[in-house]
Amino acid sequence: MQNRVAEFIARHRMLEPGQRAGVAVSGGADSVFLLHALRELAPRLDVQLSVIHIEHGIRAAASLADAGFVAQLAASFALPFHLRRADVPAIGGNLEQAARTVRHAFYSELIASGAVDRVATGHTRSDQAETVLYRILRGSGLTGLSGILPVTREGLIRPLLEIDRGEMEAWLRERKIPWREDASNQDRAFDRNRLRHDVLPLLRNEFNLQLDTALSNLATLARDEETYWEAELANRQSPIANCSSMVFPVSDLTTPPRAVARRLVRRAIEIVKGDLRTIDFHHIERVLELAQSASGHGRLQIPRLDVCRSFDQIRLALEGTAPDAIGAFSFPIAVPGAVELPGSGARIALQVLEKTGAALPCGTVVGELDWQRFGGGGDAPSLELRNWRPGDQYRRVGQSEPEKIKFFFQEARIPLWERGNWPIITYNETIVWARRFGVAADFATGPQTRAVLQIAEIGHELSNPRRRL
Repeated sequence: MQNRVAEFIARHRMLEPGQRAGVAVSGGADSVFLLHALRELAPRLDVQLSVIHIEHGIRAAASLADAGFVAQLAASFALPFHLRRADVPAIGGNLEQAARTVRHAFYSELIASGAVDRVATGHTRSDQAETVLYRILRGSGLTGLSGILPVTREGLIRPLLEIDRGEMEAWLRERKIPWREDASNQDRAFDRNRLRHDVLPLLRNEFNLQLDTALSNLATLARDEETYWEAELANRQSPIANCSSMVFPVSDLTTPPRAVARRLVRRAIEIVKGDLRTIDFHHIERVLELAQSASGHGRLQIPRLDVCRSFDQIRLALEGTAPDAIGAFSFPIAVPGAVELPGSGARIALQVLEKTGAALPCGTVVGELDWQRFGGGGDAPSLELRNWRPGDQYRRVGQSEPEKIKFFFQEARIPLWERGNWPIITYNETIVWARRFGVAADFATGPQTRAVLQIAEIGHELSNPRRRL
């Protein structure tokens, strides 16, 4: 049994020589066996052990007795003991989830503090079978079917995933090693207990005596598939993390096979949202349907995200962080002077130059107006910087009649999410300049121009995250 554990640890590179491993011991058979196995293997692995226990405050005296049992076990092996007491019932919500959150928070704290390098938990092949079957019944995809991972990014290791619970109990009985029984493990009110005591035994007896092995093998296959796809997606995607929005071409989701497109959407959601919790199959499919729509426009909401398609682009953004969620704004702008555009980090800068003067040293020149049209250089003109509003129109250079800026948006294929904070400059409420579309004809420079009001936008590209999936 110990050799099987050692081989599994080596295969998944769970521990390196010299590391400190905290063993999570609840007092049950699985974790007690894990502690005994790792204690025997510690000299061979060259690792230092300690014992971790969380007293959840769920089962009153029995919970306290479990903590005492584990403390005594750690003392008998002369191992450091890390104890965390918690009042899980007071947290509220799902009791199992609350207890799991408390455990993982304690493990993370121990790793972050340097008390341990890894935390070993006693999950077995039986636990893996229960997890995979539960996720099948919940409609999980391949990622969920990976089940309990042997090693996690957070530093958790599961050395017992190829050993059945019954094997460990037999090993402990043979050596007369005691363990604690948790009465709540018999409570059929919990889904996991009904699977363990009712559903799985029925399926084993009626369909496959080796069901636990079959489900564990399925988890291994799914996990290997996920490992492959992680590498494949890394070649297709830029290494981006923690951005509140992503904009990418529709072709990224319509050109590749649908299996690839699904994974690209999942990755994009994970990058923007930070995780995939509450994201289901139908959420991914709705995004793909939006990409394949012939209309070219559409919008949908999935948990915590706003998904918008405009022309040949799709944007994923956290709710409330999209540019079009900023709302109306307007600011007086002095000459010379600069104003920052809300929510973008870009700035609009104005200055007056002689016609032969050099261009602004930083930024991109996007407009030159005849300064004389603003009163001939007397009192400073009353200029205002604001965002576009429906109905805005003006006459550009080369046009005979004013046209709505909305038409310019359509002509230039400006996506909907970029329009909400599109900068406009007005003079006495008359539009004299708009981003990209240039100056108004009545304020354009000409042969007689002697002084130029120069408008430059600095940092616009930084305000428009455009990511390649």
